[in-house]
Amino acid sequence: MANELGRSTSPYLRQHADNPVEWREWSDRAFAEARERDVPIFLSVGYSACHWCHVMAHESFEDAETAAYLSEHFVSVKVDREERPDVDAIYMAATVAMTGQGGWPMSAFLTPAGEPFFCGTYFPKDARGGMASFRQVLEAITDAWTNRREQIDGIGKNVVEQLGGQQQPTGGEVDLDRAVQLLKTDFDPVDAGFGRAPKFPPSMVLDFLLRHHRRTGDEDALAMVAHTCDRMARGGMYDQLAGGFARYSVDGRWIVPHFEKMLYDNALLLDVYTQWWTVSADPLAKRIAEETADFLLAELRTPEGGFASALDADTDGEEGKYYAWTADQLREVLGADDAEWVIELCDVTGTFEHGTSVLQLRQDPDDFARWSRVRETLKQARSTRTYPGRDDKVVAAWNGLAITALTRAGIVFDKPQYVEAAVAAAGLIRDLHLDGRLYRTSRGGVRGSADGVLEDYAAFAQACLTLLGATGDVTWFDTAKALLDRVLEQFVADGSYFDTAADAEELVWRPQDATDNATPSGVSLAAEALTTLASLTGWVRYETAAGEALKASAAIAERAPRFAGRALAVAETIAGGPLEIAVVGAQPELVRIAFTDAPWGTAIVAGEPGLAVPLMEGREQRAAYVCQKFTCRLPVTLPEHLRRELRPTD
Repeated sequence: MANELGRSTSPYLRQHADNPVEWREWSDRAFAEARERDVPIFLSVGYSACHWCHVMAHESFEDAETAAYLSEHFVSVKVDREERPDVDAIYMAATVAMTGQGGWPMSAFLTPAGEPFFCGTYFPKDARGGMASFRQVLEAITDAWTNRREQIDGIGKNVVEQLGGQQQPTGGEVDLDRAVQLLKTDFDPVDAGFGRAPKFPPSMVLDFLLRHHRRTGDEDALAMVAHTCDRMARGGMYDQLAGGFARYSVDGRWIVPHFEKMLYDNALLLDVYTQWWTVSADPLAKRIAEETADFLLAELRTPEGGFASALDADTDGEEGKYYAWTADQLREVLGADDAEWVIELCDVTGTFEHGTSVLQLRQDPDDFARWSRVRETLKQARSTRTYPGRDDKVVAAWNGLAITALTRAGIVFDKPQYVEAAVAAAGLIRDLHLDGRLYRTSRGGVRGSADGVLEDYAAFAQACLTLLGATGDVTWFDTAKALLDRVLEQFVADGSYFDTAADAEELVWRPQDATDNATPSGVSLAAEALTTLASLTGWVRYETAAGEALKASAAIAERAPRFAGRALAVAETIAGGPLEIAVVGAQPELVRIAFTDAPWGTAIVAGEPGLAVPLMEGREQRAAYVCQKFTCRLPVTLPEHLRRELRPTD
């Protein structure tokens, strides 16, 4: 049979459509083929912006001899981890359990029943540095399958029994002050951020610290945010020409990026910088927030109105080639005077191979008009280079994060184009992805077949509730409520939250993970959206469900708050007794103050009298109502009075 990836909606799978490997998509048909032939499954999991995924593809999957061996002895299945996070979660757990580490590409060998018996990550074509070659691994697996089959079947069953039987630990209430203290011990006082290299943008932790500062006045919490946001924005991880953040910094000083740009990172960071500005009024926060939002609209927006998943790290087979500059290239584009000024300002010292550097902006230029002119010239020159590959599939969860961030930024900074883009993206998800159940992905206006997981439902529900406050369109409330009702019906069993629905495809075990890692966990996002919905309705069902969701993260927050940032942020909102604000009538200035001056996590609804949202019931006076637990203060009609209600100590 031929390679079948050419008809996939996943750009990552389509990248492998011309491989000589006879790839299958994840399907019952692939496992049936393995049972019929009595051969193991070779499962390869990656994503389109993954550098080492490309390396392994070039070395092994494009090699005819390797492909022939795979075809003879295995059924080869390729999975996009972004499209099927449930499959990725299961076999990554097995990989970590077997090897002590994980990563992508993930290479797992399964029985035809889907049970993993050997796992690893990247395997080189030729043995080196103590690593077996990919061909050696394949031959060893084939030998074991042929001669030690009973042992292999036993390993697979044992792995499923051990990992599938693990229950997500739960706890009680999170000690928020203790979490802050633990973060202080892990904070880098010199270069900011948490832990050592590589450093990832700690978006959700920063969100928590900002909310904690708003509630308690803790200046240390705010200082950690300010230092980290400043260093990230001024280093090489941030694209100083076009905006947008790379995935992470290889070093501890935020200089050398891993160049892929992910939608989820930029959505989360846009929200952090917007919130930082509402707390500090720091002009850097506003500049970076607006540039990041502009990047999303300019470079990740799809023709259908959604947002693409990622930009690749590599161009012309070289990581970062699109973004890096030599001093001579700058002189050629700018001329001697401007080039020397930029070389000094942006620390162009030849950090990488071939004497190239990414541009940094460690301090504000002494002449911002000159920098703006030079920046535009360099941006135009860079546009003639080979553009990074773009994974243009639309992921419901990550679009939900972007919709929420763009809506808030659009209102706070008075940028209606951001809100318009958020509405368009939300419309695409609602109209294309939602059909009784929510589907995770689409591409080119064609919906993918993968069911949405918990993060998709919860992130999009929160996005709809955020849009409710910005637009006054009650359909967003209705959509969010329907999504969260399905969450409670399909993703919760005996008070425990799962990442997949009860009526979704049955896998070898049902994954559940409360860790806030590169993206917020599904259960943390559910806690957030349910808290917002409870605030808008006063319905105890949603408030109770939000509390149950937070219990899943309590054990993680207790020992490792860096990996419970979103859960901690939601706990901060609950600890503050979440505010509810109803703005009755078309009063954009009151809406802007509600978004800007209320703590993040406040439930906001704005619209005409009679809007079918419980928080709006019985409100006829055109005014703003600030409430807690549906107990409201006197209505206010003047912007300065609303601001005083929300910031009484300012």
